[in-house]
Amino acid sequence: MGTSTTTGRAVQFVGSFGGPEALELRRVPVPDVGAGQVRVRVTAAGLNPMDWFMTSDAATAARFELSLPCGFGNDYAGVVDAVGAGLDGLYEVGDRVFGGAFSRSVADYVVVDAPGHIGRGGDAHRTPDGLDDRTAATLAIAGCTAAAAIAVVDPGPSDTVLVGGAGGGVGVFAVQLARLAGARVIGTGSAASADALRALGAEPVVYGEGLVDRVRGLAPARITAAMDLHGTGTIAAARELGVPDARMTTIAAVVDGVTPANGAAAAPDAIDEIARLVAAGRLRVPIAATFPVDEVRAAVALQAGRHVHGKVVVDLT
Repeated sequence: MGTSTTTGRAVQFVGSFGGPEALELRRVPVPDVGAGQVRVRVTAAGLNPMDWFMTSDAATAARFELSLPCGFGNDYAGVVDAVGAGLDGLYEVGDRVFGGAFSRSVADYVVVDAPGHIGRGGDAHRTPDGLDDRTAATLAIAGCTAAAAIAVVDPGPSDTVLVGGAGGGVGVFAVQLARLAGARVIGTGSAASADALRALGAEPVVYGEGLVDRVRGLAPARITAAMDLHGTGTIAAARELGVPDARMTTIAAVVDGVTPANGAAAAPDAIDEIARLVAAGRLRVPIAATFPVDEVRAAVALQAGRHVHGKVVVDLT
């Protein structure tokens, strides 16, 4: 299924929402570009937990205002294919861009607002020289969410930060951003993830029963801040360790008294700064696996297992 000037491939839910088995690779018309928009020929799409969570069943999809037929995926990177009215001089055909395309990024073509917002209209950011498309395709959701979490906690050189779910998609960015801010980072994960966490700059600690005692053993002085990037277990441990609610945040749960972090609320230039850091080699993005688009079900199954160390990317070239 190659692309043409009138149709392209898109991964969609057609008959029903559900797990990877419900995804279909279809040929669809190339979307038209409107005023203030760019059309992008996608080369790579990065996967995130929210991709499969919000399309896991009809009720959840409805909460996100999604209906059938529905696309899949949020992060993309590629090349501008067409430029809508009103963007003269801002974008040109051939520009390399990356960003978010709400529940439609795993497709040959996406249309997004320019520069836009990571939400439903999507957005486009120029891909810096030195940043390849596969890596750029992993940045939007996880990078913005990590930046928002960092903004809540505001770590610095005097801090020791406990990061729950440090090896996950958001954790990869949050750990390194906290380290770049000068903080010491202790990251929770499985025993198998210890080397991966050390490579990011975190001191690994196994999650689960006994976490508080293990953290005290690593940092007998004090934990000063915490980011729970998985659920609520790290928040409970951090409270027991004396961390004030004002220095904690969550991304996947709501805890009374704790400010949640939402990628949509990240500073407008946050994702561009992350891209520059990656391009400069100051922030690394481990890519655990890449799949061709016709193996998207396997890619989603791997990512949804939540045990992969790094990002999963779907190639569309």
